Formats: sequence, structure tokens, C-alpha cells
Amino acid sequence: KTLQYVEQSIAHWLMSAGAMVVMVPCPTGETARGDVTLDHYAEWLDGIVMHGGADVWPGNYGEEPLREEWVGDRVRDLYDLAVVKAFAQVGKPIFGVCRGLQLINVAFGGALYQDIETQHPGAQQHRNASTYDQHFHDIHILPDSHLATLYPNTPRARVNSIHHQGIKRVAPEFVVEALSEPDGVPEAIRLKPAPGRGYIAATQWHPEFHKQGSDTLDDTAILNDFLAACEQAKAHPRPVLRPVPSLRERAARRLRKALSRQRD
Repeated sequence: KTLQYVEQSIAHWLMSAGAMVVMVPCPTGETARGDVTLDHYAEWLDGIVMHGGADVWPGNYGEEPLREEWVGDRVRDLYDLAVVKAFAQVGKPIFGVCRGLQLINVAFGGALYQDIETQHPGAQQHRNASTYDQHFHDIHILPDSHLATLYPNTPRARVNSIHHQGIKRVAPEFVVEALSEPDGVPEAIRLKPAPGRGYIAATQWHPEFHKQGSDTLDDTAILNDFLAACEQAKAHPRPVLRPVPSLRERAARRLRKALSRQRD
């Protein structure tokens, strides 16, 4: 049977601040029933986190895979891209982690290094299979960025690094908020603020892996910033752009049909 899952560390990270976490299952597939769509999840939930995982298929940004092992997961890409589109259309906050950053960048027109070591000569090591989440490097937080306001007087920080792909071309309308040092690979991006735009931000590192008392960047400010955006979106909901019957409306319709059959 097909399994759908949520990464436990991400769920626990969000729950640590009092958020209730639910998985958004793929509504399609051979066992699909009913008419619940991703648009309904985007309407009802307060925000979405796109977590880590497999490579992004290079075809999504107009390239052929340079190696067979870099083809990524096309099935998951289709689902993730649809999730991002659904939540972005209704202005619900989106936060990406690792693959999530790469996926968001591609979803809005950016491109990736299929492999940093291969395509970015002189780059430092961004992934170590032996040490995994204990592999670290420094980042430079760009001044005047929103991330800099979350971490005042912290131009440089230490973060974990567990990726071999990375941003090669930043999506239009996004700004880079942090770069790896010394090779300058984008480590944090954010949608430029403008009227009518929602909150979309992402980090290449895993903030949920931070351990209290360690010398890595404390994740608290990032988490609180995302959850504050969720509260703001909840308080000021944006009208749904296309007619999607709400869950209540569909339940009421089915109840009316059932009652009508009983009367007949």
C-alpha cells in the first residue's frame, strides 16, 4: 500500500510552540474517493511547511538530469508544487526547509544546482553522509533583510548543512536573506513584500535540528515569525480566488440529499 508521511522532527518543532500539526495527504491516487482537494486544505489550514526529502526533478526548471541518481522524485514534485500553488493563491503562509526551499524556488521560476560540488567549482562541502545533521558551516545574514531583523547584531551564524542541491538562480520576486560562507550559496530566501502577497520564506538548513545550548543559530525567532504570520493570515483571511465548495457546504448538501431520499 502507498504510504504518506510527515517528517517527525518538523512536526515536533511546530508543536513545541503550541501549533497543532496535521499532514496534508495527496488527494489523488488509485484509492482516491470523495472530492476533497488541496484547495480545501489551503482554505482551512493556517499555513504550510514544506519539509526536506528527495531531490527536485531538474525538468521542473528546464534541465535534463546530469546523472541518473539526480532525477529526484517527480511524483512528489507534482504534489508539492500543487500544495505551494494552492496555499499561495489564498495568501496562506508557506515555510520551506531544505528541499522545501529548493521546491519553492523552482515553483516561482528559479533554478537549482543539480549538484553543488559538480556545478559550483570551489564550493565547500554542503553534505557529509557520515556526519549527516552534525555537518555545519557558517552563513552570512544579509543586512536590511527580514532575517536580519529576527537576529539583530548577528551578521554571521553557524547552521547545519545536509544538501547537495542548491539555488543557482533565485526566483523572480524573491530576495536572498543569507548566504553560505565562503562560497555564497543562497541559504535563506523570502518573497518580496508587496500588497496582496502572502508570507513565503525558506531556509536551506534545518532549523528544527537545532539543539538548545549548541553553537548553531537558535531556531526560535524563525519559528515564531512563521507562526505569527499564520495568526495574521487567520485574522485577515483572503477571499478564495475560485469557487471551491467548503467542507461545510458539501456536508450540508449531502445531508439534504440523504434526507430527500428518506422522504421519497
